[in-house]
Amino acid sequence: MTEHTVVIAGAGPTGLMLAGELALAGVDVAIVERRTTQDLPGSRAGGLQSRTIEVLDQRGIADRFLAEGQKAQVAGFASTKLDISDFPTRHPYGLALWQNHIERILAGWVEELPVKIYRGREVTSFTQDDTGVDVEVSDGQRLRAQYLVGCDGGRSLVRKAAGIEFPGWDPSMSALRAEVEMTDEPETGIRHTPSGTHAIGKVAYEIVNGAVVYKKGGTVGVMLTEAHVGNTNEPTLRDLSEGLIAVYGTDYGIHSPTFISRFTDMTRQAATYRKGRVLLAGDAAHVHSPIGGQGLNTGVQDAVNLGWKLAQVVKRTSPESLLDTYHAERHPVAARVLRTTMAQVALMRPDDRIEAARDTVSELLSMDEPRKRFGARMSGLDIHYDFGEGHPLLGRRMPDLDLVTANGPLRVFTLLHDARPVLLNLGEPGGFDITPWADRVQLIHAKYSGTWELPAIGAVTAPTAVLIRPDGYVAWVGDSSQVGLVDALATWFGPPTAA
Repeated sequence: MTEHTVVIAGAGPTGLMLAGELALAGVDVAIVERRTTQDLPGSRAGGLQSRTIEVLDQRGIADRFLAEGQKAQVAGFASTKLDISDFPTRHPYGLALWQNHIERILAGWVEELPVKIYRGREVTSFTQDDTGVDVEVSDGQRLRAQYLVGCDGGRSLVRKAAGIEFPGWDPSMSALRAEVEMTDEPETGIRHTPSGTHAIGKVAYEIVNGAVVYKKGGTVGVMLTEAHVGNTNEPTLRDLSEGLIAVYGTDYGIHSPTFISRFTDMTRQAATYRKGRVLLAGDAAHVHSPIGGQGLNTGVQDAVNLGWKLAQVVKRTSPESLLDTYHAERHPVAARVLRTTMAQVALMRPDDRIEAARDTVSELLSMDEPRKRFGARMSGLDIHYDFGEGHPLLGRRMPDLDLVTANGPLRVFTLLHDARPVLLNLGEPGGFDITPWADRVQLIHAKYSGTWELPAIGAVTAPTAVLIRPDGYVAWVGDSSQVGLVDALATWFGPPTAA
């Protein structure tokens, strides 16, 4: 039996991000992945929202993605685009980048870290006891870990085997998605018919002045809403051809499919994100319609919330109860994503009355305040964990400020590259003694003279000091009186070290 501290099932974006987070914290982590390589058939889903880009920036790897993707205003609700270009963030945009590239870049980062990946295998079963989890792998190998994390998708074996319920709503629509070659040049763009919404685009494209521009030829992406829900057969090229003919009057001579799949708006969420020593993240914990591009982004942010907490628990610097905050914080975030996607699906139905409602919502979202509120929601910039009453920063993302320190200029996100917490003192140097946590928390003295502004909220009072968690969220705001600081340090980063 091979031992690891944490075993992750699945090397998609969520599993890779979690492995990276744990490795940064010095945790022995391994991934079990059924694919023999990181390659995905086809481009799949695509796009990073603003907050996810910030998260990657916190780890110093955002430039890898920005170098390959195309910046664009991707936030939207139903058919209404939401411009966030005036938001107070270093990344007031989304990134158009297909999932296969996102995974490749994440995998490249993980390969630089001490992470073991068992490829061409998958978790088949497991049993847990008071001290760990015995994991059975499809090649007969057995692994032993302190914790097992299911990042193995919507059909998660880990979730099912753990006996975690997956309540929600059955699908109301079904669609085919494919990448194929076409003999004839297709009509690109979105088409609405009585059966639903359909789209044809090219895998290769450019964004020019905010508009998508396709070149002639090349691999074609197709999305067709099916007339009926409930078909469980594996979709074929013939199904795609018949669907194209029904909507466009021709199948454009489709051939050589890279992949053909079916998706629905089934909407479900795990009743709990943790059962003993088994945890869930990403699609294993929540599934919904892909509308709005929320799934991959929510999963990556799940991983960044869980990683440092799990690391502290296995290293015994924090009690096991810290893991309860993972569910407490991330379950409500995904629950809101589920409601938001269901609302968008409802507004996109091909019905005159629904169209009237959609037009009304679009008109409302064109107003500045609703635009800001929903733009922040869809981009992930408004996430607020409930840490109680206090300064507006408490429980929200820390802005990436340009600080001035004794050693020169410094960005806040640079302080988070190693996934270590930071106590940032913006008042007079000295006065803060965190010696009992010095091995865990960085104490930084700095100055910042600009305004403090939060997306959808606006300007807030400049704090004297802030305690920033490794995931970039503010755990304490205070001044030289340090009221509540010791409690916050102990809550999030474990009891003090004895002198």
